[in-house]
Amino acid sequence: MDPLVLAQELLRCPSVTPADGGAQGALAAALERQGFAVTKLRFGAIENFFAERPGAGKHLCFAGHTDVVPPGAGWAHDPFGGVVQDGVLYGRGAVDMKGGIAAFVAAAEKHPRAHLSLLITGDEEGEAIDGTVRVLDWMATAQKIPDFCVVGEPTSKERLGDVVKIGRRGSLNARITVTGRQGHVAYPHLAENPIHRLVPALAAMIATPLDQGTEWFEPSSLQVTSVDVGNPAGNVIPGTATARLNIRFNDRHNEAGLTDRLTEILALIAPQAELEVRCSGEAFLTQPGPHTEALCRAVTAVTGVVPEQNTGGGTSDARFIARYCPVAEFGLVGATIHQANERVPVAELRQLADVYGALIEEFCR
Repeated sequence: MDPLVLAQELLRCPSVTPADGGAQGALAAALERQGFAVTKLRFGAIENFFAERPGAGKHLCFAGHTDVVPPGAGWAHDPFGGVVQDGVLYGRGAVDMKGGIAAFVAAAEKHPRAHLSLLITGDEEGEAIDGTVRVLDWMATAQKIPDFCVVGEPTSKERLGDVVKIGRRGSLNARITVTGRQGHVAYPHLAENPIHRLVPALAAMIATPLDQGTEWFEPSSLQVTSVDVGNPAGNVIPGTATARLNIRFNDRHNEAGLTDRLTEILALIAPQAELEVRCSGEAFLTQPGPHTEALCRAVTAVTGVVPEQNTGGGTSDARFIARYCPVAEFGLVGATIHQANERVPVAELRQLADVYGALIEEFCR
């Protein structure tokens, strides 16, 4: 099959998180025509499914999401029209990542004897609570964990094949609230200024770098993203002060250790502070080896490009998959994701299908 046909069908489904818009039904039907057994897995308001076609060789899984971000304004074409103009496919999700899904399904059709599966979620662009993480729990219970998983995120930077992601940094968000005593600025001895505790605490948190980076990761980064006292008056000492921060961290750290670090600083400088922490994903790394090498060989065989293996960028659902099996990410050029006029050249879409096909041929034999 031509991946363009399925990609257009998926793009015409307005699947803005958490809505499905018919996308997963269309995808499931395409897979069932190829002999895949599709298990629908709805958790909360989120549609997901696992599809498997047993076969020879090792088990290769493709993970992807049918949900997309809102289209926004400024489009030259209907963002849910699947329009092709001058050899380029336009639509919200063309790159991130309905195009990648269509490419894998097209590749799967050419290798009917391979042991393949697809983990498809509708909650990657949302809270990621009722999506991949819940499907993986089901897969583990059903003994469906693959030997290797490829996530079809748009990893390529400038041309198809230049980047394969073998890990991602973790992400921790923290909220710090310091409570003082409100009062008049002319009588500071009758008040207690929480800002005078919060600011030194933040300064201490950013004063010392978390690390200098590792072999596969850049240095971890702590960024203060908000400081707020909600004070409309210039002559009032506020009663509370709040700050938010984010830490993007490499595999030298984890949620527990970073939380302890923040707690220790607050205990010294602002012992009355309240700390709330939410970690959306730990750092992970799939060490280069047979699985990632097979993927890189497939990329080079089709595109002629030797991909760089790196761990840059934000988080993805690969952070959940890494708990269960080796995982890497490879997909289209991501230059237009989340933008108006998101688009992919049709030739690139077809080339991606050839890359996935080359991987299937080698890995599943």
